[in-house]
Amino acid sequence: MGFFLLHLSLTDLGCICTTVPKAMHNSLWDIRTISYMGCAAQIFFFFFFITAEFSLLTIMCYDRYVAICKPLHYGTLLGSRACAHMAAAAWATGFLNALLHTANTFSLPLCQGNALGQFFCEIQHILKLSCSHSSIREIGLIGVSCCLAFGCFVFIVFSYVQIFRVVLRIPSEQGRHKAFSTCLPHLAVVSLFISTGLFTYLKPPSISSPSLDLALSVLYLVVPPTLNPLIYSLRNQEIKDALRKL
Repeated sequence: MGFFLLHLSLTDLGCICTTVPKAMHNSLWDIRTISYMGCAAQIFFFFFFITAEFSLLTIMCYDRYVAICKPLHYGTLLGSRACAHMAAAAWATGFLNALLHTANTFSLPLCQGNALGQFFCEIQHILKLSCSHSSIREIGLIGVSCCLAFGCFVFIVFSYVQIFRVVLRIPSEQGRHKAFSTCLPHLAVVSLFISTGLFTYLKPPSISSPSLDLALSVLYLVVPPTLNPLIYSLRNQEIKDALRKL
């Protein structure tokens, strides 16, 4: 889990560094521009880190499943080589997904200006500026990505159902508490990641407004990467003692 937490922290750092520094620069200098290549880079790295993060969260769920449901096979199923291969697969998935979306989005002609109603470059805002008949291919790619994300979500839910079934059979209360304590940080991070993204992209059009869209973008771009280290550090006894003193 520590190995995967290292990679998760890198994706969190990448998500923050992709959008926030440019937004802060524009705010401090009171400008609202970004270059064409800068916009493409933002979209590429945003999809790269977001996809890699969700892939890593899915792998970490598998790690918890093996540790609790198949503890005697843990060393075999999750050895150092297997962990390295799974982490590499997560990064490769993020790179491939980001490359496809970026290349396809920036091959579309922009027919309706170049003003985005957002503080960073986002695909759905660029699609609004393109010709309607040209964006069908990108919408299809987004649909494929959503199907893959839904498959990861189903895997996470199924794994946690199996985990909870095993944990509830543990006879000692101390054993159940220890097993739950290893899962709750990951479950909290997954819930925060999925809930903010779903609320941002699946909210009813009737409540949509530029200011609300901006606030929700900050919510799912900044809040999860910021809170993830805090959620996992709460398992550290020294940090718990320091919080009690505060």
